[in-house]
Amino acid sequence: MNVSSLLDPILIAELAALGLGTGFLAGLLGIGGGMLMVPFITIIMGHRGAPADLSVKMAIATSMATIIFTSVSSVRAHHKRGAVRWDIVRRLAPGIVIGSLVGSLGVFSLLKGTALAIFFALFVGFSATQMFLDKKPAASRQMPGTGGQLAAGGAIGFISGLVGAGGGFISVPFMTWCNISIHNAVATSAALGFPIAVANVLGYAVSGQSVQGLPAGSFGYIWLPALAVIALCSVLTAPLGAKAAHSLPVKKLKRVFASILYMLAAYMLWKGLHG
Repeated sequence: MNVSSLLDPILIAELAALGLGTGFLAGLLGIGGGMLMVPFITIIMGHRGAPADLSVKMAIATSMATIIFTSVSSVRAHHKRGAVRWDIVRRLAPGIVIGSLVGSLGVFSLLKGTALAIFFALFVGFSATQMFLDKKPAASRQMPGTGGQLAAGGAIGFISGLVGAGGGFISVPFMTWCNISIHNAVATSAALGFPIAVANVLGYAVSGQSVQGLPAGSFGYIWLPALAVIALCSVLTAPLGAKAAHSLPVKKLKRVFASILYMLAAYMLWKGLHG
């Protein structure tokens, strides 16, 4: 993709629609947009001639970069309600940063994009099943000590970096299992999205510097035009989704969304196996 293609109105419209849609769903259902963004950015880049291996990696990195912007507005809203457990954020964040950097600087750059697509498909399929069944782990213990939270944060940051998501599908069940109320767990997970995103984006930017054949407007594995359009549009619609959550049947909508995720997971699995 050359510089002139970045000004293509169809490309801008596709990215804007993706940003508006993911922002609204993030506010409505309390989920990050990564699971939607990664397959659609992969499709958009693939249609413009990017090889499968590169398009998957850039989709994951660009999706993660948008979380830097969306998490800030989300955390502000949760913090105003006093819902963020900052004590937990402080204990999980060091592990998250370490795990994110190990993933994005090391494993991410070593794995083929097709292998990442398969891992993404399996993770999204598992997450969609959780959402479809609306299963929540029974609270059975307290938060672990410093070492346990360092390890938990490392796992959350590492897996998030490989799939381009903010970690909510891992951190929220983990916290509720440790007797943290779902209200506090969701708010705290939103706050954890920021260190997850910043550390992983740093790794993607550094590890992608030596990659050949990157499209115009790239910074490492991050596709800056897509980041700018999606971040701007998603920030506009996230508050509308949060407002709509009070009047729409969210449980039923989650099942519909889970069905969509199954289809996107199937596409990414196909991309990984045949890309």
